[in-house]
Amino acid sequence: MITSETVPIITMRSITKRFGGVTALENVDLDIRAGEVLAIVGDNGAGKSTLIKILTGVYQPTSGEITMNGAPLVMNSHADSIAKGIDAVYQTLALADHLTPAANMFLGNELTRTFLGLRWLDNAKMKLEAERVLKERLGVTLRSMDAATESLSGGQRQAVAIARAVYSTDLKVLVMDEPTAALGPQETARTLKLIETIRDQGIAVVVISHSLDDVFQISDRVQVMRRGRRVGVVETAKSSSKQVLGMIVGANEIEESAA
Repeated sequence: MITSETVPIITMRSITKRFGGVTALENVDLDIRAGEVLAIVGDNGAGKSTLIKILTGVYQPTSGEITMNGAPLVMNSHADSIAKGIDAVYQTLALADHLTPAANMFLGNELTRTFLGLRWLDNAKMKLEAERVLKERLGVTLRSMDAATESLSGGQRQAVAIARAVYSTDLKVLVMDEPTAALGPQETARTLKLIETIRDQGIAVVVISHSLDDVFQISDRVQVMRRGRRVGVVETAKSSSKQVLGMIVGANEIEESAA
């Protein structure tokens, strides 16, 4: 059971990021715990994307410190973060629509076999491995592993992207950026179930979402960002969407100004 006393596997302290004269983040803290879903919410421009890009090695902070299990964590690229067990599934999913699910899952890391001194793609093994990971890790069985990925539903495409992250490394943290955007109710429910499945395997899941309904259905904690700062963190079970929305729009500041 995750509690407020659970030691984070990753801590980010006083993270500041400047782009020239623009401050995108200012003194932001973040704690990530194994086996929980942490939602990060806020309006456009609140700093959510910048924060997760620092977490996944795409950006380096201007100042601040990141640790993993108490040791300093320095990442100079997304490849570094993957090697450390931190990966991301972005809204675009980065899938090649014309390829099969297995080909997408192993894209850039294809399995090969040697025959007559030559190396060949081992398509049969990749297909079997893709089927296994989808079924065993995510509880997903696709109707056809030979169809182009573009023919899959939105939830199935999410499953393929997640399977790629789960398979490629000893995954400790999975970041999901707007995982239910543009999905219908049934596909949204399936995607939220995938997130639960990953969390239940002891992996930390960080979800960026504009949907407070989804956030309160799936998350254990919610971190609210506003104007590049962290304005609060609440436990989902002890909070409400009204309280979180008030933090997003700065309702307390408005009330104080009117007083």
